[in-house]
Amino acid sequence: MIVVRLGPDEGPRLRAIRLRSLQEAPDAFASTYAETAQRPPESWDQQVRDLATFVAVDGGADVGIVRGGPDADRARTSWLLSMWVAPESRGRGLGDALVQALVAWARELGEHTLLLEVADANLPAVRLYARHGFLPTGHTTTLPAPREHVTEHERALFL
Repeated sequence: MIVVRLGPDEGPRLRAIRLRSLQEAPDAFASTYAETAQRPPESWDQQVRDLATFVAVDGGADVGIVRGGPDADRARTSWLLSMWVAPESRGRGLGDALVQALVAWARELGEHTLLLEVADANLPAVRLYARHGFLPTGHTTTLPAPREHVTEHERALFL
């Protein structure tokens, strides 16, 4: 298994793994499969340019993803976004490797804080983030309709 950062011409690769993650875990993300599948090809290339995108590759297949981007309102703060590992690859350290790649990226940027939101009921993800030092901030939210029943909480890692 290796973790690679996608380059600016790899929008189609991002699209494929992002759509797979939305199909497999629809209640883990604010975006829905239906709305995401409608995005034009150029939007995927733009996302790879705008967000640090790391993919876990195992046996030549993309089996995990994490992305990071700056907070629009807070200096020296970025977000961990779109974290997902394929079911057949879970429990093998891929989530840890992806989080470590994004934390290293944030540190290289000189960020002071890395934030994320995680579904309260997603205990494996909560444990993963806690293992890497992400602490609850006290902020909570819900996913947008039609999944407003899914509650999330914010966590922060102070770099």
